[in-house]
Amino acid sequence: MRDQPRTEDDLTPEVWTGRATNRVQWLLAPAGAACLALGIKLAVDSAWTSGIAALTMSVVGCIAAGLLVIFGTLAFVHVDLRLDREYVEVRCGHVGVPRRRIPLSHVAGADFAALVTPRQWGGWGYRWRPEKGTAVVVRRGEGVVLSLWDGHTFTVTVDNAESAVRVIRARLRSITPGTAA
Repeated sequence: MRDQPRTEDDLTPEVWTGRATNRVQWLLAPAGAACLALGIKLAVDSAWTSGIAALTMSVVGCIAAGLLVIFGTLAFVHVDLRLDREYVEVRCGHVGVPRRRIPLSHVAGADFAALVTPRQWGGWGYRWRPEKGTAVVVRRGEGVVLSLWDGHTFTVTVDNAESAVRVIRARLRSITPGTAA
């Protein structure tokens, strides 16, 4: 007895996960820690004789810059993409914030982008550009571009993006049979 041929949907995993990492961004963490340490040192060891306003602004500025750089490093050193039967979910960094969860019913199509660069989007991180849409860019390389039914796009850099696009397209076909994604 011969088995029935397998369809593409049979070969699609229940949950697909992918990740993109930018280890170079860890180089920013010591700069953030140095700013934070300088702010603390100024607050503790300063004689406070040169004027309270200038010293307060220096302390607050150093601490704020240090925290922002450290948070940016932790938030955007990697991105995780998770595809299940109902959602495309993107989580950034070690904390998983910022996070975006897009129902597949809101996705009109998915395309593979061979090269997504931080320069195209104005830098690393969670980006929005009126003419291009929204993106999560943690490194230069391949990515997934989702076309949403509201006319916007959502781009995310992820390793093995072609595989992610195949899974998304298969899921979209199972939601709306007979349509091409």
